[in-house]
Amino acid sequence: MSQYQRLFLMVGAQTRHTPALERAAALAHATGATLHICAIVEEFDTLGLLSGDEHLNENRVEDNRQWLADEAMLLHENGIRVSTDVILTRDVVQTALEQVADIEPDLLIKDVQHEPTYKRLLFTPVDWQLLRECPCPVHLVSAVHCPLPRVVVAAVDPTHPDHPHNDLNERVIQAASELAHQCNAELHLLHVCDSAHTHMADFGAGTVTMPGFGGDVRKSIHKVFEHLAERHAVPPERQHFLSAPITRSIADFVAHSRTDVLVMGNHPRKLLERLMGSTTEHVLDHTLCNVLAVKAVA
Repeated sequence: MSQYQRLFLMVGAQTRHTPALERAAALAHATGATLHICAIVEEFDTLGLLSGDEHLNENRVEDNRQWLADEAMLLHENGIRVSTDVILTRDVVQTALEQVADIEPDLLIKDVQHEPTYKRLLFTPVDWQLLRECPCPVHLVSAVHCPLPRVVVAAVDPTHPDHPHNDLNERVIQAASELAHQCNAELHLLHVCDSAHTHMADFGAGTVTMPGFGGDVRKSIHKVFEHLAERHAVPPERQHFLSAPITRSIADFVAHSRTDVLVMGNHPRKLLERLMGSTTEHVLDHTLCNVLAVKAVA
């Protein structure tokens, strides 16, 4: 199993001691990885109507720089190698992507930013943009029950092995297995079949719709799922094959299980899917769910 070497924690201007910071520090301590913390401060600009904008921005940058210096000292004392930066920008996502390109981290870690529905209709949330554009795995943290995850669940789609996106299953399981190994956590496998119409999105297959989803097809997929689990040495008690609407079922599963991190796949989507949002993106709306998103190979 490969060991994490570099972790990138992305924080906002008002972020302080949050679940993502706790998770990032625990992962860095457990793996020996270098932790880079960057406070990305969105520039306050009222189109020049207020003369105090520049002074306000300078104060926000300085406040974050001082907080990060204090935080870095505490992390150093706990044996964590840490670097910090504060960047004032008008484009948070682009700045984050530039940091990823420069640092080349094994993982980008960030607190989930929950947005009201009306705002999501007008603007694409930052988290959704990162899921779509970030080349490295993205760990979005909503709540931390313990600093290191104890149960890591890989959400897979056991479709026909010749499907063009089938390799994403392997990438999802590999990412989940590496995280579980480094944290001494349990690895579980999850698949959800929608019995009314199956949307196999974000699990590794693209989007496939089959009206009148029959029992024979379900049995066939279940058999492939069991073979997938067997190949990766996941025992039966850690295999979860559910039949229900996908997004709701995943959220219910996370809420009523011991899941600490749900590992899911992202793949390129068409315009309609981008407008409506993916399964992975909508799962983030549920506050109990911490997601590790793995991107498909282009």
